[in-house]
Amino acid sequence: MTSPRTVDAGAVTRALTSAATTASHAPSIHNTQPWRWRAHSDHLDLFLDESRALPVTDPDRRLAILSCGAALHHALISLAADGQHATLNRLPDTARPGHLATIRVDGRVPVEPAAIRHLQTIALRHTDRRTVSGAAIDADTLRSIVAAAGSRQTLLHVLRPRQVLDLAAASDHAQRIESDDETWQAELRFWTGGTRPLGSGIPATAIPDKASQTTVPGRDFGHPGDMAIADTHDRTAVFAILYGPGDSDLDWLRAGEALSSAWLKATELGVSVLPSSAAIEVTATRETVRHLLSGLGHPYLILRFAVLDADTAGQVRAPRLPMDQTIEHR
Repeated sequence: MTSPRTVDAGAVTRALTSAATTASHAPSIHNTQPWRWRAHSDHLDLFLDESRALPVTDPDRRLAILSCGAALHHALISLAADGQHATLNRLPDTARPGHLATIRVDGRVPVEPAAIRHLQTIALRHTDRRTVSGAAIDADTLRSIVAAAGSRQTLLHVLRPRQVLDLAAASDHAQRIESDDETWQAELRFWTGGTRPLGSGIPATAIPDKASQTTVPGRDFGHPGDMAIADTHDRTAVFAILYGPGDSDLDWLRAGEALSSAWLKATELGVSVLPSSAAIEVTATRETVRHLLSGLGHPYLILRFAVLDADTAGQVRAPRLPMDQTIEHR
C-alpha cells in the first residue's frame, strides 16, 4: 500500500515562494519578464502581465506566453529540487484572462540529482551574443539538447546548411520590415534604452558594439552597445527551429517549457544559446520558416547553438525586476 503524502504547510509556502523567485531567472522576449505569480498557501497561479507585453512586436502575445512557459518550467525545477510533489494544470480557467497555469503542491517526493543540477544551472543560464569559436558541437551533445526539448512535448528541427541560408534571408527580410516601422522602432528603443523599466530590458552591456560576422543576422538594436565581440565568423554554429503541432496559447506555453529544458541542457553541456525571434514576429517570414519544417508544425523560435570564443569577455547577465513586481502573496 502506498502511504499518503505528508504536507508541511510552512515548508510548502516557502517552497512556492522560492519557486516563483527562481522563475524570475527565465529568458523572455527583450527581457520584459511578462509573468506575474500569485502565491497561495498550497499553490501558485501564473498570469501573463499585459503591462509588460509588446503590442507592436508581439501583438498576439505568442512570445510573451512562450516566455511565461520558460518561467513555468523554472518554477517546476525549483519545486522538484526542494522535494515537493507538484501537479501542473495549464490554462486552468479560460474565464480568467491571462491565467496560464496553476501549480499545486500536495506532498513530498525524493529529490533527483538531475533536479539539483538543473536548479544550479538556472543560475548560470544567460543569453549570449558573443562570438562563436571554431569548435563544432558534436552529434551526441546536439542529440541531448534535442531530446531535452522533446521531453516537454515540443520539437527542435536542426537546419541543414541550405536551410540556414533560407533562414538568413527570412531573418534579414523580417528585420528590414520591422526597421521601416516607426512604432516598432520606438518599442525596441523603449526596452533597450535608458527609459526601460528598472530591472528589465536589454542593457548596453548585453548589446554587441558592432555587427557580428554571422550567417543568420542577429537582432539589429538600432545602436551599438558596450559588448566587445571578436572578428570571427559563426560557421560552426548550429541553427534550429523550436516547433510544435499547434499555434494555440497552450502550444506556445509548452514551447516555453521546452525552451527552458533545452537551454538548461545546453548550458550543462557547455553550449551557448542565442534565441532569435525576428523571423517569427513577421507573418510573412514566419510562413517562410514554417516552410523549412516541410509542413510538420508551427515555428515558435529560432535558436543558435555554439561553442563560444574563449578569448571574448565574460558573460553578461540581464537585470531582473524586484520580486514585488512579479510575485503577489494571497
